[in-house]
Amino acid sequence: MINYKDLGLVNTREMFAKAIKGGYAIPAFNFNNMEQLQAIVKAAVETKSPVILQVSKGARQYANQTLLRYMAEGAVEYAKELGCKHPEIVLHLDHGDTFETCKSCIDMGFSSVMIDGSHLPYEENVALTKKVVDYAHQFDVTVEGELGVLAGVEDEVSAEHHTYTDPEEVIDFATRTGCDSLAISIGTSHGAYKFKPEQCHVDPKTGRLVPPPLAFEVLDAVMEKLPGFPIVLHGSSSVPQEEVETINKFGGKLEAAIGIPEEELRKAAKSAVCKINIDSDSRLAMTAAIRKVFAEKPAEFDPRKYLGPARDNMEKMYMHKIINVLGSDGKLAE
Repeated sequence: MINYKDLGLVNTREMFAKAIKGGYAIPAFNFNNMEQLQAIVKAAVETKSPVILQVSKGARQYANQTLLRYMAEGAVEYAKELGCKHPEIVLHLDHGDTFETCKSCIDMGFSSVMIDGSHLPYEENVALTKKVVDYAHQFDVTVEGELGVLAGVEDEVSAEHHTYTDPEEVIDFATRTGCDSLAISIGTSHGAYKFKPEQCHVDPKTGRLVPPPLAFEVLDAVMEKLPGFPIVLHGSSSVPQEEVETINKFGGKLEAAIGIPEEELRKAAKSAVCKINIDSDSRLAMTAAIRKVFAEKPAEFDPRKYLGPARDNMEKMYMHKIINVLGSDGKLAE
């Protein structure tokens, strides 16, 4: 059993309480490798922001759970080296699908886990979430549950259609499970292809496709039922068109990749939404930079020469999200 506090990590409880009170959201960035982790930590330190390092089930299989745990411990020390005296870093399991997966992460030093029973019948979701909460809370690990289903595909998470969260269920779910935060469905979606072109309209100023607005009426109803309770948005990448265009310019084929408008996410961040998940935007920033190097310097074979620019591009993207979208910059306690 490894306690996350011995790794220098924190859980989300106090972090979320401050975010709700302050009208901002904590960035939850997924990582799979060293360059992503370096970029996340550097961006968080530069902007003086708390941050959540997210690890999916697929990332654990790809990178190895032991390496990921040491990487998270290293992230804390790296932040201190960069001049942050008291970093607030969470290691969080994204979309845990079984009790066993969540227990394994808790035992390996994760400070927060998500149990996603949203695909199950309601009572089964309640029972599974409560089982994880009962185990996690013994070690002061915070737990995120989910109600409602997000469409889209990302790693092992896949659904063809979304189902909005039913506000009438949230009080019962939160009370019976004891979860610390709740992921809800209001129209966000996993992956880079969140909407079909026919669902969107063309912005006359930019000529770009604009997706339908998020269902803020559902969010408002949830907040009315659970005032002050931490709410989470998954599938919140904005799919920056400049990155998509760079990828396509240098040999890629991302057609009709459409994300969530950043102004909608900023609006959500000012409410009880205190954690916003971003993964695809990092992948796009990384891929765009690598493709550019490969196209402009086809003789290059040193990984540092293309992963370095990729890391820099991701750091720039993370800083933009923290400052201009989530509003979490300058929120670290001195």
